[in-house]
Amino acid sequence: MLAPTRVAGWAVGDDVSMEYQSRVPGPPLDGLIDDLYYLEGVPPYPRLLLPAAPAPLLIVNLGAPFLIRVGTDAAVEYSDGCAVTTPTRAWEFGYPTPTRSVGVHFKPWGLAPFLPMPAAELCDRPATVEQIWGRPAVAELRRRLALAESPHQMQVLLEEELVRRLRPIDGLDIVRYLSTAIAETGGAVPISDLGMAARASSTYVAKRFKEVIGVTPKRLARSYRFTFTVLALDVAAPIDWGDVAIRAGYFDQAHFVREFREYTGLTPTRYVETRRRFLREHPDHALEGWPLPAD
Repeated sequence: MLAPTRVAGWAVGDDVSMEYQSRVPGPPLDGLIDDLYYLEGVPPYPRLLLPAAPAPLLIVNLGAPFLIRVGTDAAVEYSDGCAVTTPTRAWEFGYPTPTRSVGVHFKPWGLAPFLPMPAAELCDRPATVEQIWGRPAVAELRRRLALAESPHQMQVLLEEELVRRLRPIDGLDIVRYLSTAIAETGGAVPISDLGMAARASSTYVAKRFKEVIGVTPKRLARSYRFTFTVLALDVAAPIDWGDVAIRAGYFDQAHFVREFREYTGLTPTRYVETRRRFLREHPDHALEGWPLPAD
Protein backbone atom coordinates (compact mmCIF):
# COMPACT_ATOMS: atom_id res chain seq x y z
CA MET A 1 0.00 0.00 0.00
CA LEU A 2 3.02 2.24 -0.24
CA ALA A 3 2.17 5.49 -1.99
CA PRO A 4 3.55 8.99 -2.50
CA THR A 5 3.02 11.37 0.40
CA ARG A 6 1.20 14.69 0.78
CA VAL A 7 -1.10 14.39 -2.23
CA ALA A 8 -4.83 13.81 -2.56
CA GLY A 9 -7.32 12.92 -5.24
CA TRP A 10 -8.26 10.33 -7.82
CA ALA A 11 -5.90 8.80 -10.35
CA VAL A 12 -7.48 7.19 -13.38
CA GLY A 13 -5.86 5.26 -16.18
CA ASP A 14 -7.71 2.93 -18.56
CA ASP A 15 -10.03 0.92 -16.29
CA VAL A 16 -7.93 1.48 -13.17
CA SER A 17 -8.80 4.03 -10.52
CA MET A 18 -7.56 4.67 -6.99
CA GLU A 19 -8.29 7.33 -4.44
CA TYR A 20 -5.35 8.46 -2.35
CA GLN A 21 -5.51 11.12 0.35
CA SER A 22 -2.91 12.05 2.94
CA ARG A 23 -2.29 14.54 5.72
CA VAL A 24 0.61 15.49 7.95
CA PRO A 25 -0.24 14.96 11.65
CA GLY A 26 0.10 17.61 14.32
CA PRO A 27 2.26 17.48 17.46
CA PRO A 28 3.44 15.24 19.00
CA LEU A 29 3.34 12.91 15.99
CA ASP A 30 4.77 15.31 13.42
CA GLY A 31 8.30 14.52 14.61
CA LEU A 32 7.73 10.80 14.02
CA ILE A 33 5.49 10.62 10.95
CA ASP A 34 5.69 11.91 7.38
CA ASP A 35 1.99 11.40 6.71
CA LEU A 36 -1.15 9.42 7.40
CA TYR A 37 -2.92 8.21 4.27
CA TYR A 38 -6.12 6.67 2.94
CA LEU A 39 -6.10 4.40 -0.11
CA GLU A 40 -9.06 2.85 -1.90
CA GLY A 41 -9.76 1.44 -5.33
CA VAL A 42 -8.46 -0.88 -8.00
CA PRO A 43 -4.64 -1.23 -8.08
CA PRO A 44 -2.78 -0.70 -11.36
CA TYR A 45 -1.26 -4.19 -11.11
CA PRO A 46 -2.11 -7.25 -8.95
CA ARG A 47 1.42 -7.31 -7.60
CA LEU A 48 3.78 -4.41 -6.96
CA LEU A 49 7.50 -4.57 -6.21
CA LEU A 50 8.54 -2.12 -3.49
CA PRO A 51 12.26 -1.20 -3.48
CA ALA A 52 13.84 -0.94 -0.04
CA ALA A 53 13.76 2.59 1.40
CA PRO A 54 14.33 4.22 4.81
CA ALA A 55 10.58 4.40 5.43
CA PRO A 56 8.84 2.24 8.08
CA LEU A 57 5.20 1.58 7.31
CA LEU A 58 1.99 0.73 9.16
CA ILE A 59 -1.09 -0.45 7.25
CA VAL A 60 -4.52 -1.01 8.78
CA ASN A 61 -6.35 -3.10 6.23
CA LEU A 62 -10.09 -2.62 5.72
CA GLY A 63 -10.53 -4.83 2.67
CA ALA A 64 -9.70 -8.37 1.65
CA PRO A 65 -6.35 -9.83 2.82
CA PHE A 66 -3.18 -8.85 0.98
CA LEU A 67 0.03 -10.79 0.38
CA ILE A 68 3.64 -9.83 1.13
CA ARG A 69 6.70 -11.66 -0.11
CA VAL A 70 10.21 -10.64 0.94
CA GLY A 71 13.10 -11.81 -1.22
CA THR A 72 12.72 -15.49 -2.10
CA ASP A 73 10.54 -16.26 0.93
CA ALA A 74 7.02 -17.60 0.47
CA ALA A 75 4.22 -15.03 0.33
CA VAL A 76 2.41 -14.40 3.64
CA GLU A 77 -1.22 -13.32 3.94
CA TYR A 78 -2.16 -10.31 6.09
CA SER A 79 -5.79 -9.72 7.01
CA ASP A 80 -5.76 -6.88 9.55
CA GLY A 81 -2.73 -5.08 8.15
CA CYS A 82 0.98 -5.01 8.88
CA ALA A 83 3.89 -3.07 10.34
CA VAL A 84 7.40 -3.15 8.90
CA THR A 85 10.53 -1.25 9.90
CA THR A 86 13.23 -0.04 7.50
CA PRO A 87 13.65 -2.86 4.93
CA THR A 88 17.02 -3.91 3.53
CA ARG A 89 15.75 -5.58 0.35
CA ALA A 90 12.87 -5.32 -2.07
CA TRP A 91 9.53 -6.80 -1.13
CA GLU A 92 6.49 -7.72 -3.19
CA PHE A 93 2.98 -6.59 -2.33
CA GLY A 94 -0.04 -8.50 -3.65
CA TYR A 95 -3.11 -6.28 -3.71
CA PRO A 96 -6.70 -7.48 -3.32
CA THR A 97 -9.14 -6.04 -5.87
CA PRO A 98 -10.50 -3.65 -4.80
CA THR A 99 -8.30 -2.54 -1.92
CA ARG A 100 -9.05 -0.24 1.03
CA SER A 101 -6.79 0.79 3.88
CA VAL A 102 -5.48 3.55 6.08
CA GLY A 103 -1.83 3.75 6.97
CA VAL A 104 1.20 5.66 8.13
CA HIS A 105 4.49 6.54 6.46
CA PHE A 106 6.93 6.97 9.35
CA LYS A 107 10.25 8.69 9.58
CA PRO A 108 13.02 6.07 10.05
CA TRP A 109 12.81 6.32 13.85
CA GLY A 110 9.06 6.94 14.01
CA LEU A 111 7.56 3.46 14.31
CA ALA A 112 9.55 2.36 17.38
CA PRO A 113 7.44 4.26 19.99
CA PHE A 114 4.41 2.18 18.93
CA LEU A 115 6.08 -1.24 18.98
CA PRO A 116 6.24 -3.78 21.84
CA MET A 117 9.47 -5.23 20.44
CA PRO A 118 12.82 -3.88 19.12
CA ALA A 119 12.53 -2.56 15.57
CA ALA A 120 15.20 -5.01 14.38
CA GLU A 121 12.72 -7.87 14.87
CA LEU A 122 10.53 -6.43 12.10
CA CYS A 123 13.31 -5.65 9.64
CA ASP A 124 12.33 -7.57 6.46
CA ARG A 125 9.82 -9.48 8.64
CA PRO A 126 6.49 -7.60 8.64
CA ALA A 127 4.27 -8.22 11.66
CA THR A 128 0.49 -8.18 11.65
CA VAL A 129 -1.16 -5.29 13.46
CA GLU A 130 -2.59 -7.86 15.87
CA GLN A 131 0.95 -8.96 16.79
CA ILE A 132 1.94 -5.45 17.82
CA TRP A 133 -1.30 -4.17 19.42
CA GLY A 134 -3.35 -7.26 20.26
CA ARG A 135 -6.51 -8.73 18.72
CA PRO A 136 -9.21 -6.90 20.76
CA ALA A 137 -7.63 -3.47 20.24
CA VAL A 138 -7.15 -4.00 16.51
CA ALA A 139 -10.67 -5.34 16.03
CA GLU A 140 -12.08 -2.25 17.76
CA LEU A 141 -9.89 0.11 15.74
CA ARG A 142 -10.88 -1.50 12.44
CA ARG A 143 -14.56 -1.36 13.45
CA ARG A 144 -14.34 2.36 14.18
CA LEU A 145 -12.45 3.04 10.97
CA ALA A 146 -15.01 1.12 8.92
CA LEU A 147 -17.81 3.24 10.42
CA ALA A 148 -16.03 6.55 9.76
CA GLU A 149 -17.85 8.90 7.41
CA SER A 150 -14.86 10.13 5.41
CA PRO A 151 -11.18 9.45 4.70
CA HIS A 152 -10.31 12.52 6.79
CA GLN A 153 -12.21 11.15 9.78
CA MET A 154 -10.43 7.82 9.38
CA GLN A 155 -7.05 9.57 9.42
CA VAL A 156 -8.07 11.49 12.56
CA LEU A 157 -9.14 8.25 14.27
CA LEU A 158 -5.83 6.61 13.44
CA GLU A 159 -3.92 9.68 14.63
CA GLU A 160 -5.78 9.59 17.95
CA GLU A 161 -4.97 5.90 18.34
CA LEU A 162 -1.28 6.59 17.74
CA VAL A 163 -1.21 9.45 20.25
CA ARG A 164 -2.78 7.18 22.83
CA ARG A 165 -0.17 4.47 22.20
CA LEU A 166 2.85 6.77 22.09
CA ARG A 167 5.51 5.72 24.62
CA PRO A 168 9.02 6.93 25.47
CA ILE A 169 11.94 5.13 23.84
CA ASP A 170 15.46 5.06 25.25
CA GLY A 171 17.90 6.69 22.85
CA LEU A 172 15.24 8.08 20.52
CA ASP A 173 16.66 11.61 20.56
CA ILE A 174 20.19 10.60 19.55
CA VAL A 175 18.88 8.27 16.84
CA ARG A 176 16.65 11.03 15.47
CA TYR A 177 19.52 13.54 15.52
CA LEU A 178 21.97 11.24 13.75
CA SER A 179 19.38 9.92 11.28
CA THR A 180 18.45 13.46 10.31
CA ALA A 181 22.11 14.22 9.64
CA ILE A 182 22.36 11.09 7.47
CA ALA A 183 19.23 12.06 5.53
CA GLU A 184 20.37 15.65 4.97
CA THR A 185 23.56 14.43 3.27
CA GLY A 186 21.85 11.72 1.25
CA GLY A 187 23.77 9.11 3.20
CA ALA A 188 27.16 10.63 2.36
CA VAL A 189 28.21 11.71 5.86
CA PRO A 190 30.99 9.59 7.48
CA ILE A 191 29.38 7.52 10.23
CA SER A 192 32.43 7.89 12.49
CA ASP A 193 31.98 11.66 12.39
CA LEU A 194 28.39 11.31 13.58
CA GLY A 195 29.37 9.31 16.64
CA MET A 196 32.01 11.87 17.58
CA ALA A 197 29.55 14.73 17.15
CA ALA A 198 27.03 12.96 19.38
CA ARG A 199 29.74 12.13 21.95
CA ALA A 200 28.62 8.51 22.00
CA SER A 201 30.48 5.28 21.33
CA SER A 202 29.94 3.48 18.04
CA THR A 203 28.72 0.44 19.98
CA TYR A 204 26.05 2.43 21.80
CA VAL A 205 24.92 4.19 18.63
CA ALA A 206 24.69 0.93 16.66
CA LYS A 207 22.66 -0.71 19.45
CA ARG A 208 20.24 2.17 19.70
CA PHE A 209 19.81 2.27 15.91
CA LYS A 210 19.03 -1.45 15.78
CA GLU A 211 16.41 -1.11 18.50
CA VAL A 212 14.80 2.09 17.19
CA ILE A 213 15.20 1.85 13.40
CA GLY A 214 16.05 -1.80 12.87
CA VAL A 215 19.37 -1.28 11.06
CA THR A 216 22.78 0.19 11.86
CA PRO A 217 23.73 3.79 10.97
CA LYS A 218 25.90 2.49 8.14
CA ARG A 219 23.03 0.49 6.69
CA LEU A 220 20.67 3.46 6.99
CA ALA A 221 23.18 5.65 5.17
CA ARG A 222 23.40 3.07 2.37
CA SER A 223 19.61 3.09 2.10
CA TYR A 224 19.47 6.89 1.84
CA ARG A 225 22.29 6.99 -0.68
CA PHE A 226 20.56 4.45 -2.89
CA THR A 227 17.09 6.03 -2.57
CA PHE A 228 18.37 9.52 -3.38
CA THR A 229 20.23 8.16 -6.41
CA VAL A 230 17.28 6.23 -7.84
CA LEU A 231 14.69 8.94 -7.27
CA ALA A 232 16.93 11.42 -9.12
CA LEU A 233 16.96 9.28 -12.26
CA ASP A 234 15.17 10.59 -15.33
CA VAL A 235 13.98 7.30 -16.79
CA ALA A 236 12.63 9.05 -19.89
CA ALA A 237 16.17 9.97 -20.98
CA PRO A 238 19.26 7.87 -21.77
CA ILE A 239 21.20 6.95 -18.61
CA ASP A 240 24.97 6.64 -18.23
CA TRP A 241 25.11 4.13 -15.37
CA GLY A 242 28.83 4.55 -14.86
CA ASP A 243 28.35 8.28 -14.31
CA VAL A 244 25.38 7.64 -11.98
CA ALA A 245 27.48 5.26 -9.88
CA ILE A 246 30.38 7.71 -9.61
CA ARG A 247 28.20 10.68 -8.69
CA ALA A 248 26.46 8.55 -6.04
CA GLY A 249 29.81 7.76 -4.43
CA TYR A 250 30.12 4.08 -5.36
CA PHE A 251 33.62 2.67 -5.76
CA ASP A 252 32.81 1.11 -9.12
CA GLN A 253 29.86 0.28 -11.33
CA ALA A 254 29.88 -3.40 -10.31
CA HIS A 255 29.37 -2.43 -6.66
CA PHE A 256 26.54 -0.13 -7.70
CA VAL A 257 24.83 -2.89 -9.72
CA ARG A 258 25.06 -5.36 -6.81
CA GLU A 259 23.48 -2.87 -4.45
CA PHE A 260 20.86 -1.95 -7.04
CA ARG A 261 19.75 -5.59 -7.28
CA GLU A 262 19.71 -5.90 -3.50
CA TYR A 263 17.46 -2.89 -2.99
CA THR A 264 15.14 -3.29 -6.00
CA GLY A 265 15.35 -6.96 -6.97
CA LEU A 266 16.17 -5.77 -10.51
CA THR A 267 19.16 -4.81 -12.59
CA PRO A 268 19.45 -1.08 -13.38
CA THR A 269 18.40 -1.70 -16.99
CA ARG A 270 15.41 -3.79 -15.97
CA TYR A 271 14.42 -1.18 -13.38
CA VAL A 272 14.28 1.56 -16.01
CA GLU A 273 12.25 -0.65 -18.37
CA THR A 274 9.77 -1.40 -15.57
CA ARG A 275 9.48 2.23 -14.51
CA ARG A 276 8.89 3.28 -18.11
CA ARG A 277 6.17 0.65 -18.37
CA PHE A 278 4.35 2.10 -15.35
CA LEU A 279 4.58 5.63 -16.75
CA ARG A 280 3.39 4.49 -20.14
CA GLU A 281 0.49 2.35 -18.96
CA HIS A 282 -0.69 4.48 -16.05
CA PRO A 283 0.47 8.11 -16.41
CA ASP A 284 -0.10 10.33 -13.36
CA HIS A 285 -1.31 7.40 -11.26
CA ALA A 286 -1.57 7.93 -7.48
CA LEU A 287 0.94 5.13 -6.85
CA GLU A 288 3.50 6.16 -9.44
CA GLY A 289 6.83 7.16 -7.94
CA TRP A 290 8.27 4.19 -6.10
CA PRO A 291 6.34 0.90 -6.50
CA LEU A 292 7.00 -1.11 -9.65
CA PRO A 293 4.91 -3.67 -11.57
CA ALA A 294 5.93 -7.15 -10.42
CA ASP A 295 4.10 -8.99 -13.21
